[in-house]
Amino acid sequence: MAQRNGGDLVVETLSALGAKTVFGIPGQHALGLFDALSRSELQFISSRVENNSAFAADGYSRATGEVGVLFLSTGPGALTSLAGLQEAYATGVPMVVVASQIPLDGLGARRKGMLHQLDDQKASAANVTKSQRTVHHASGIPSAIQDAWADAITVPMGPVWVEVPQDVLLAPVMVPPVRDALAEAYEHPPRVELVAEAVRWLADAKRPAIVAGGGVRRAGAKQALLEVAELLQAPVLCSPGGNGAFPWDHELSLQSWVEDRYVTEVLEDADALIVIGSSLGEVTSNYFTLTPRGKMIQIDAEPRVLESNTPALGIRADARAALEYLAQALRDAEYQAAVDWHGESAAELVANTLDKVKGRLDAQDLAKERKFMADIREAVPSTMQTYWDMTIAAYWGWSCWDSREGEFHSAQGAGGLGYGFPSAIGGAIGLEVAGASHSDARVLAVSGDGSSMYSIAELATAKQHNAPVTWLIVDDGGYGILREYMEGAFGKATATELSRPDFVALAQSFGVPARKVAPEDVGPALRESFAADGPNVIVVETLLKMFAPTHLD
Repeated sequence: MAQRNGGDLVVETLSALGAKTVFGIPGQHALGLFDALSRSELQFISSRVENNSAFAADGYSRATGEVGVLFLSTGPGALTSLAGLQEAYATGVPMVVVASQIPLDGLGARRKGMLHQLDDQKASAANVTKSQRTVHHASGIPSAIQDAWADAITVPMGPVWVEVPQDVLLAPVMVPPVRDALAEAYEHPPRVELVAEAVRWLADAKRPAIVAGGGVRRAGAKQALLEVAELLQAPVLCSPGGNGAFPWDHELSLQSWVEDRYVTEVLEDADALIVIGSSLGEVTSNYFTLTPRGKMIQIDAEPRVLESNTPALGIRADARAALEYLAQALRDAEYQAAVDWHGESAAELVANTLDKVKGRLDAQDLAKERKFMADIREAVPSTMQTYWDMTIAAYWGWSCWDSREGEFHSAQGAGGLGYGFPSAIGGAIGLEVAGASHSDARVLAVSGDGSSMYSIAELATAKQHNAPVTWLIVDDGGYGILREYMEGAFGKATATELSRPDFVALAQSFGVPARKVAPEDVGPALRESFAADGPNVIVVETLLKMFAPTHLD
């Protein structure tokens, strides 16, 4: 029987905490960690680039609601993951990252010339993780990972970093195997006097409105949001991250048209605006043009978000707990909605506003784009989860995608390229681990030709693990949105055009079925691909345009 070592303590603790799957790439200093994997029941998903491993762990967590786990090697491997971790950090995705380190003797910024040596590897992760720990003794591994796990799942959730030196991972251990481990999230209920004050504000309001962000989705607060909105008779706008937090076709739903000035004006006119699980950041505020004239109540688990853009009654709390407290307080106060939007009911206001949005789109030459997005929506099963890269189709999706009973995932937190495909691989694998059949675990990834090249190597990962992912690549010959921005700002685009491969032949060289279709055939092609086994690729060569911005009006 092999001698147990520090690596075994890592995998045993993770298993005891409930982990089932690990993403990553082996490395020299992490060999003890990966050797221990062979003695565990953890499933390992081997990516080809560490940044894509981070995206995959992120996608796994978003699809399942579980903690994503990522193993990294020292130095270049660890550093390569940081852009992916930035997305998880910005979006509040719980992940535990275990990185190897150089041997103990080299720590402390001494220039010993060790392979992969950094002055302070942990400091490199400080901008993109909630907390960072270095373990100096094998006996400290279980507690460090347990504490990190608790950090990850405590709101605001996010990725956490644990690094273990090579010799600690390899050191023989005498302690018995880890059989159980407990990591509980710290609760953050809202302060009762703040909820009471919010109720007083709402009692006087005639035009309440709600902005629901990604924090509502992550907290599992959809039902609580619906209850509060209906009690208040308040129109609800979902941010891109909050897409799906409120029923798309509900009579109070302003959907996700955050970049339309007609919608912005509704929020500005509200005499009590509740913003929950959102910072009212760049996109959701229609590029910081939103200037509320009424009182604002902002609820978020991250205290740094509160009043970061607009003065408000700031309530630090988990979205679900806050909404449940608020609903109960409204019922206790025997609240009765008395809404008057200048002679209109809330439902009439919403219907008229959405008609204005549609009219604005009708006035632009966008028939191809609107049909393309509608064809994708109708082809995608109502429960399917979708993963969108930073590409023009995704920017449309932020506003127009009805996620129905599925989930809409995009990289709008940090906005880096390459998210769509590797996160979808992680999501599909996660759904299978959670018990879905291979066909029911299928997800859709959407990328542009530029963003797809960031993750093209993960075709090998998808093939190796037979991940049920359909990858739609919209090929417009360059960085389409940057081309559009530059042409609008300067009259010409510079360095946006790209030489790209034959995506169909390239995918086929990995053993992944692929085909090219015309834009008008994307719907039937998707339906056929969804019925297939394992990964597949659809390429559409077309130039999509964005709808005209309204924040410049």
